[in-house]
Amino acid sequence: MALGNTAKRILVSVISIPLILAVSFYGNAYFLLFVLFVALFSFYEFARMVKNKGANVNLILGFAAVFFFVLNGFRYFLDTYFFLLIFIAALSLTELFRNKNSAVYNIGTTFLGVFYIGLLASALIGIRQMYSSAGGDYYKGGYIIIAMFIAIWICDSAAFFGGTSLGKHKLFPRVSPNKSWEGAIFGFIFALVTMMFTKVIFLEFLSWQTIIALGIIIGIIGQLGDLIESLLKRDTGVKDSSNIIPGHGGIFDRFDSVLFTAPFVLMYLKYFGN
Repeated sequence: MALGNTAKRILVSVISIPLILAVSFYGNAYFLLFVLFVALFSFYEFARMVKNKGANVNLILGFAAVFFFVLNGFRYFLDTYFFLLIFIAALSLTELFRNKNSAVYNIGTTFLGVFYIGLLASALIGIRQMYSSAGGDYYKGGYIIIAMFIAIWICDSAAFFGGTSLGKHKLFPRVSPNKSWEGAIFGFIFALVTMMFTKVIFLEFLSWQTIIALGIIIGIIGQLGDLIESLLKRDTGVKDSSNIIPGHGGIFDRFDSVLFTAPFVLMYLKYFGN
């Protein structure tokens, strides 16, 4: 007997969540490979989406750029400024010979995909490697990543169930007609409370000020990341970025919130966190 959509979602979650938390905790090459997979496959899904608008993303150069941003975040080996000079020149030159619809669309969507996905994914690496210097506790970065994932998952669930039961006021009807302000508020509250629980359980090395700030960032920015990806999907006429994950859609669908949240968390931790 074939599994229903809800059963597929639950089964995938039971299998994938422990794996994601494990690679986040152990870090090193495990987390690098995980982020590379998420970033590269999300970029591929993005390229397929925008093809519906007549854009032909340069996959070869795009994959190379996304790979660079993630790997360079893990082990710095080239100044980003010099890489961008090479990337811009190569992308522009190759478009002379591709002859695939609009050059403006092709170059523009390749840039958007690389910066949106590649740079945001590199921020995840930055958070995980934040405590990797000599004398630091390397696993602290893993604990923060784990807390981010848990808070985002709970935020999404709370927003869904809160919106389903109490939602009356539409959030952004033209982007996602089923989302409501009530659901968004539920998600925000649960994200903040979740981060407070992680402080008590395993993030004791962060101050309450930092915990509350991260809870606010995740509760607001995480939901905005989901809305922005919904905007891209609606504009390109697709329901999901792909169907690779049974019952869940695509990789980009599942990690849009954490990708969009990561740079804000990284910046706060770097400049204000304690």
